[in-house]
Amino acid sequence: MTEMVYGTAPIRAGEPVLPRWWRTVDKWAMSCILMLFGVGLLLGLAASPPLAAKNGFDAFHYVERQVVFGTMALATMLVFSMMSPDLVRRLGVLGFFAAFAALALLPVFGTDFGKGAVRWYSLGFASVQPSEFLKPGFIVLAAWMMAAAQELNGPPGRAMSLGVALTVVLFLAFQPDFGQAALILFAWGVMYFVAGAPFLLLVGMAGAVVAGGTLAYEHSEHFARRIDGFLTPEIDPRTQLGYAVNAIQEGGFFGVGVGEGQVKWSLPDAHTDFIIAVAAEEYGLVLVAAIILLYAVIVIRSLFRLLRERDTFIRLAGTGLACTFAVQALINMGVAVKLLPAKGMTLPFVSYGGSSLIAGGITVGMLLALTRTRPQGEIGDILRLRGRA
Repeated sequence: MTEMVYGTAPIRAGEPVLPRWWRTVDKWAMSCILMLFGVGLLLGLAASPPLAAKNGFDAFHYVERQVVFGTMALATMLVFSMMSPDLVRRLGVLGFFAAFAALALLPVFGTDFGKGAVRWYSLGFASVQPSEFLKPGFIVLAAWMMAAAQELNGPPGRAMSLGVALTVVLFLAFQPDFGQAALILFAWGVMYFVAGAPFLLLVGMAGAVVAGGTLAYEHSEHFARRIDGFLTPEIDPRTQLGYAVNAIQEGGFFGVGVGEGQVKWSLPDAHTDFIIAVAAEEYGLVLVAAIILLYAVIVIRSLFRLLRERDTFIRLAGTGLACTFAVQALINMGVAVKLLPAKGMTLPFVSYGGSSLIAGGITVGMLLALTRTRPQGEIGDILRLRGRA
């Protein structure tokens, strides 16, 4: 009866796990992720030696660490991509509560590494940023709540997910980490829109965000300083943003040449938050456009695959993961050219950072799992059958 109503896809009885995974996973998106990591290593070879020399390490100390963290991230991505949607949901919910507990304990056990915001746990050999792991868990939890709300006699999942989102944003604002807080609100808003939110309600929420930003500007020196720097028409050439903008201008279309860039000697975050400036200076607009294209392929292919899904949870969670992944990349690149205020956000799979890489592996692993081709999971089957009736 299910096949008569929803249609079906070919099922190969007794097919092993790995061949079935390879047949159903989005290989184009996965290839683009691997290429992004390769670009990150290439740029790390250029951007990290100056910082390594300054800190007394071997020239490629940070590149070697990025290889280790990246291998862990890619392995995590592959494991998650093989999971069923039910297992993704369970692990996502458990991961959210674990990351939220770690986030709540940051004021007691966390450190700011001299950057003015307590966002990390120092483990001696590495550091952990809970907010990076919180994002995919929150998206899965919120999608589960919203999907449950659409069931007959379901719970008030939309209101519950909003309460969770506001609680997380409040904790992030206290660090302060307004960039991650904005991503959480964005992810919730995208999923709420896909779930069928009234337009007027979304407009009201946008107004509430503006009011919250105004309040933060008036009471947070950290937030006000970044907004003032963004609104200032002139760029101080001695700031990180000034160095980055100048490097992008110097790079032109084809760049100044491999290893010839100078911005890496001036920017302390050249291998993390401003890695795109290194790419633009040494390789020019050509490499920057290629990086943007890789992100676009991952996100657009994922969204088109999700359009065929009839499972509400899969559509909501997949959309939230894909759009958040894209917006984080846009924010990072937008900051480097002063289209957005400084956020302190990494470029997924390109920037150096253990937490960022591994959390990114979890995010895209979940996305690949949710966008796999599966039997009886396409809205197109239903529409075709209705058209024949």
